[in-house]
Amino acid sequence: MPNNTQPRFSAIQTVISRKPKSVEPPKDEKGNSQKISDFYGVNTFGLKQMKQKLPNDINKRFIQTIQSGKKLDLEVANVVAHAVKEWALEHGVTHYCHWFQPQTGTTAEKHDSFLTLDSSGSPIERFSGSQLIQSEPDASSFPSGGMRTTFEARGYTAWDPTSPMYISESGSTRTLCIPSVFISYHGDALDEKTGVLRSNQVLSERACKLLHLIGDHDAKAVTTTLGLEQEYFLIDRALYALRPDLVMSGRSLLGARPPKGQQLEDHYFGSIPPRVLAFMSEVEFELFKLGVPTKTRHNEVAPMQFECAPIFEETNVAVDHNHVLMEVFRRIARKHDFEVLFHEKPFAGVNGSGKHNNWSLMVSQGGPEIEGINLLDPGKTPHQNLRFLLILMSTLKGVHKHAGLLRAAIASSGNDHRLGANEAPPAIISMFLGNMLDNMLNEIEKDAHKDLHYTDAVIKLGVGNLPTVMKDNTDRNRTSPFAFTGNKFEFRAVGASASCALPVTFLNCAVADGIEEITTMLEEKMKTSKSKEEAIFLVVKEVIKETKNIRFEGNNYADQWVKEAEKRGLPHLKTTPEALHQIISEKSKKLLTGLGVFSEGEITSRFHIRIETYNKRVLIEADCLQTMVETQVLPAAYEYSTMLAEGVSSAKSIGLQAPQAEPLAKLYQVIGSAQTELKKLERSLDQVKGIENEEERAKKIASDLKPLMDSVRADCDKLENMVADNFWPLPKYREMLMLS
Repeated sequence: MPNNTQPRFSAIQTVISRKPKSVEPPKDEKGNSQKISDFYGVNTFGLKQMKQKLPNDINKRFIQTIQSGKKLDLEVANVVAHAVKEWALEHGVTHYCHWFQPQTGTTAEKHDSFLTLDSSGSPIERFSGSQLIQSEPDASSFPSGGMRTTFEARGYTAWDPTSPMYISESGSTRTLCIPSVFISYHGDALDEKTGVLRSNQVLSERACKLLHLIGDHDAKAVTTTLGLEQEYFLIDRALYALRPDLVMSGRSLLGARPPKGQQLEDHYFGSIPPRVLAFMSEVEFELFKLGVPTKTRHNEVAPMQFECAPIFEETNVAVDHNHVLMEVFRRIARKHDFEVLFHEKPFAGVNGSGKHNNWSLMVSQGGPEIEGINLLDPGKTPHQNLRFLLILMSTLKGVHKHAGLLRAAIASSGNDHRLGANEAPPAIISMFLGNMLDNMLNEIEKDAHKDLHYTDAVIKLGVGNLPTVMKDNTDRNRTSPFAFTGNKFEFRAVGASASCALPVTFLNCAVADGIEEITTMLEEKMKTSKSKEEAIFLVVKEVIKETKNIRFEGNNYADQWVKEAEKRGLPHLKTTPEALHQIISEKSKKLLTGLGVFSEGEITSRFHIRIETYNKRVLIEADCLQTMVETQVLPAAYEYSTMLAEGVSSAKSIGLQAPQAEPLAKLYQVIGSAQTELKKLERSLDQVKGIENEEERAKKIASDLKPLMDSVRADCDKLENMVADNFWPLPKYREMLMLS
């Protein structure tokens, strides 16, 4: 057996000998296992802890600050800081950090200890309100998209009190994490979360204005809620370590498809493997302690692919909790000898991974008649159902008008591999409502009785008597990128590795714009209509006609839909570079600056950062692919071909016909093709790296470099199926997906 394959076979032996690790729930002081409700949120400084640790008046003022969104009073901040310090010290915490989300797609933190020295030089633990409210990390080393230069280093993290502080545990180390936003010296948003907070606020203002107009005067605030379904793969670390592509890029750049993948449809919702279940259990215990309400776990479609989903939360908290979830997954996976892959398409030919954003609107502050109402939930009265239709039409209008911007929000090099595949919608934003709602809107649109009184119309169309539980009357469409699923919209096109902050920010902005336009339309109709209800009905009818093109009830996977969508004028932006340009379109700039969510500089920076990120990720992949082919794939093929050639030569020397001759000839042909394609890839890489303009570089990568990477891969995958197994150095799909 060739020496270069020993690590692979040793890794296989390691994998098949592994046993599930023992995992037990947290125990109480007597050593008894606790219920989830007993330890849920124990590592979070939430409402329960605040009530216990803060004086009543400070607690009330703090909660009022959170609800009003106003600046925190320093007096309150000082008391909160002291209380959270004491609470943290009780839990063995030594350091604190302002935990934030720079535009890297992940999180960042700088740890400081509570330690200080008093006037006599004696050590004490101290934490002030000013330390809680603000910190100063170096802003020059984070992506800024041109908003900051290298010498402009000052940046600030500012505490977001709407998201609870929590204790991060890693081994015996405990750190107090303070969710924060990240801004420049001049106040520019350098992070992902600021946009979420701003868009939530403007959407609330627009929604309340519309609600007041139709008579819901008690509505004071509307919040968006989010439930994030997270898909992921687990790979044994012994095999992962032997795959440079997985280590460097999170996806397999090479790999022949095994005979059995997911075609038997036997993995989805199947029995969870014992090692995986142990991992899931420990993850959930950690998340419960952090107040992350994870609810569901199950096998996904592909082998070694899984999903978890939480209970709905307010959007800004849900965004934070999803980052926490991914961090916990990575940390716990290694304890169980796994590596977790969040890449959108880590394995060619099998299911990719998404992060389905289940989004809705909730009245968070109002009178008893409206507080707690889900505005995307049909009600029991004509008024409630008309309110539902107005919010529904606002969403349709916003998504229809800003479909390109929403496509840009989900654009990434990873998602380019997933969108349009059989497990994900194409790169076209459309909306699914379900047969019942779709038919009802069609009936409203067709109504030709202009003089028909509103009351008669709603009875005729059934609008005044929509079912209370719409989800029982609406099928799901898993091929749709934006589907109504009963009392929420599921934005399915978001990629698994992505921060959902920008997709939600752009969605909030689009819907806020739709609400504002409908409010203006309604104000005009109310001047001439016989009643408020009639005005609402007329506005709904007008918007149904206007947004009809974005509604699609069929199979988004079908080629016919792509052609039909283009006829309808819906944008089909197939690659990340062309999609990202939607961010800096005049329409998008007008929307985002007009709502006050981003300045023009902040918009441009987000475009440049994402273009640069796309370029860097693909170039990392291309460099890694080139190295793997030169140092692993071709050497294995050369060694095997040498063995075959020796066999042919030996047979000929004794006058026999060599059976190795035919496979050797075929092998030489594929090796030659791989060498040719590799040279093309090398030339393309040199050309791309020589382009200084990032936009031009991105176009060249999409048009030239990525197709060449696919060509090189095709030859290498052929070689994997031709070279004898004991010569092949890389763990194969069948091992990575079938053995754990």
